[in-house]
Formats: sequence, C-alpha cells, structure tokens
Amino acid sequence: MSKELEELSPLGDSGHGDGSEEETEEDDEPKICQVCGDKSTGYHFNAMTCEGCKGFFRRAMKRPAQLCCPFQNACVITKSNRRQCQSCRLQKCLSIGMKRELIMSDEAVEKRRMQIRRKRMQEPVTLSPQQETVIQELLTAHHKTFDMTCANFVQFRPLDRDQKSISEHSLEPDSGRFFHTTMHKPPSEDAMQRNISFSSPSSPSSSVQSTENKEWKQHKSAIFTTLPHFTDLTTHMIKNIINFSKTLTMFRALIIEDQIALLKGATFEIILIHFNMFFNEVTGIWECGPLQYCLDDAMQAGFHRHLLDPMMNFHYTLRKLHLREEEYVLMQAISLFSPDRFGVTHHSVIDRNQETLALTLKTYIEAKRSEPNKHLLYPKIMACLTEMRSMNEEYTKQVLKIQDIQPDVSPLLLEIISKDR
Repeated sequence: MSKELEELSPLGDSGHGDGSEEETEEDDEPKICQVCGDKSTGYHFNAMTCEGCKGFFRRAMKRPAQLCCPFQNACVITKSNRRQCQSCRLQKCLSIGMKRELIMSDEAVEKRRMQIRRKRMQEPVTLSPQQETVIQELLTAHHKTFDMTCANFVQFRPLDRDQKSISEHSLEPDSGRFFHTTMHKPPSEDAMQRNISFSSPSSPSSSVQSTENKEWKQHKSAIFTTLPHFTDLTTHMIKNIINFSKTLTMFRALIIEDQIALLKGATFEIILIHFNMFFNEVTGIWECGPLQYCLDDAMQAGFHRHLLDPMMNFHYTLRKLHLREEEYVLMQAISLFSPDRFGVTHHSVIDRNQETLALTLKTYIEAKRSEPNKHLLYPKIMACLTEMRSMNEEYTKQVLKIQDIQPDVSPLLLEIISKDR
C-alpha cells in the first residue's frame, strides 16, 4: 500500500486530537515507542507510544476488523515497517499493556475538544512585541508623510468647477463620475529622489479621433476643468506614498527593482485607502480639511462610470467598517507588499512580509476589538483589498485616455502606471 493510501486508511498512523488518556513521561523513562521504536510522545492508553501507534490502536479498537498476518504472525514491528502488518502491530500494542477501556468515546472526545476551544477563546489574544513594533513603525511613517489636516491642498491649482467645457466635449455624456485622487500633474522635479528614481516617462501611444484633436487645438480652455487640481493633488500623494514606503524597514531591505515594482503596483490602491479616511458615508463627500470633493468633481476630471461606480461602492463599503488608524495603515502596507505585482523578482521575501502584516492585522482585530462580530472584520478588509486590485487596470486605461484628450497628466503618474521597468 502506498504511503498516501495508508494515511487515508482507517487504521493509518495519524492520531492527533483523538482524545486518548495521556501522561507526561518522566525524565528517566525511555523516550521511544514500545511498539515500533519511534520517538515517544508520552503514555497513551497505559503505554509509552508514539503518536502514530497511539492513533492506530485507537482506530483499531473502535473499528474492529478481521486482521490477518500475511506472514507467520511473528513480524518484528519497527518504525519503517509498522504499516506492513496491522495484525502483528495490534498484537504488539496489546502485549505492552495498551487498554481498550481507556479509549474515550466519540461523545467524550467532542466534549473535550469543546472545552479546549472554550478555554482558548477565554484566553486573551495579545499582540507580540514584534507585531507591536510593526504597527508603531507604520503609524510613525504615516504621521510623518501624510498631513491629515490637508492644509496644503489649497496650494494646488484652483479647483475649477465650471461645467461648460465638459458638457460640450465629454466623451461619455451619459456617464456619471465621482471624485478620485488620480489625475495628477506634478512639478517637473523628480519624485523618486533619495535612492529611488524612475526612468524618463514616455508619452502614451493611445490614438485619439482627429475631430477631437482639432477641437483640442481650437479650444484653448480645458475640457476637464478639475484635472489640473487633481493632477497636483495626486502628484503630492504619490510623493507622500514614496516617502511613506521608504520609511519602512521591510521596504528598505528590498532591492531597488522590487521597491519600484511595488510602488508602481500599489500607489493607486494606497491613495484609495488613504482618502477613505476622509469619506463621509452619509453625504458621499470627501471632507479634506479646507476642501470638499464630490462626484461631479471626478466627472469634470474625465473619469468614466466603468471605474467610478465600483470605486464609489468601495468607499462606502470600506468606510462602513469604521476602521481604526492602525487598521488603515496595516491595510496600506498589505497592499504595498503584494508579491504578484508586475516586475517583482523576489516573490518569496515579499510574500513573507505580506503574511507578517496580514497576521498582525488579524491579531490586532482579535486583541483590540470587542464587538461580537469582530471575526468578520478581517475577511471584509481582505475583500476590499481584492476589490481594489480589480479596479487598477481600468484606472490605468482611463488615465491614458484622459491624457490623450487633455495632456495635463503628470509625467510621474504616467511613469507609475507604465509597465516598463
């Protein structure tokens, strides 16, 4: 019989959690199984045995079968051959004193398991020192790089809410749009300063209808009137995200190529997460200090319904979870350390980082939340992360389309969404 089939057999070796009576072995006792010679884990059913022989004996007694030795009923049972003859193995178990009456019933086993579960649930969950350090580093980085008062937003180019131009030149007159911090034009300075630099961006190759080109040349006024403001806003956000990332120990430990790949892949998502902190789930407005943004502002920046509808749903869904600041920054970090981003080379290292962050988030929720349904929060957060990934490609398409019509998108953003290394 193959090893895989033996493990599936009712009389196989696996015996963890079977409810046997156990005693801790003394230091001067032999630490080998008296049945097969394998390493013993203690007294089981009145004899010193390994986990394999413990499980075998329990199942053999609970499901008696007609066992026959294919040889001469005198097999020597060892660790390597203990699966070859179940009959002689059972006889060896009985000969060393293993007792059937010590086997717990299925009901008793289930009762014992429930007691263990209740005990574990009553034990308080706490964050490890390492997890506390991770959270504190993320909070410190967040506070250093993101101004939650949004006071500097007024320094960007004015938010022109004149709807005349877009009503005349909109590509999709019937489409609704909502605010998103993605249309960005930066000052010409390089935002990848301090050890991170992107190559010079290439202009998009998307084609535009000749009539649209003529209209653009004829009409000097902007078609997407709020685009310049959002261009400056998003350029500002991209720089903050770069600085936030470079503050993290795990990020700095990566090679430069992986750092760039992670930033390119996660910038859009981190912007979404960050601005969700300002979203008013009642009014549907982003309340960013001295400025407020609404659906019409995004429409006037040129975004289409294919992106805006799921994005608005995302903001409502995430905001209704009422996350704490610690949960927001952990969510941002989990998004950043995604090992499947385009261009990543050291997938295993980044995957371990993401697992560490995800486990820290899960433990934080269990340790710090007291709501009865808190166990649902972690999977809901992970679902929101998945939803953002699905919007990334559509976002890139729309940015490039807007750039074709009104070349006001920042070179830095174009480099972020490019697939070139």
